[in-house]
Amino acid sequence: MRYTIGMSKSLLTTKQVAIKLRVSTRRVRALIKAGRLPALLLEGCRDHLIDPQELHKFRRWPSGRPKKSA
Repeated sequence: MRYTIGMSKSLLTTKQVAIKLRVSTRRVRALIKAGRLPALLLEGCRDHLIDPQELHKFRRWPSGRPKKSA
């Protein structure tokens, strides 16, 4: 399900984001809680809503653990 705000803003649920990032919904919620992935939590809605533009910004971050310096 897609939620829309106004006529042009389409938002994704945590489940949709988890599928796109190939991670669990728990990981998506952890990223939101840590402030690494901006999201909205609307009154009366149990799920966070994420702007697809923010998701594209997040995807550019390098994945994995940083390499140890020698």
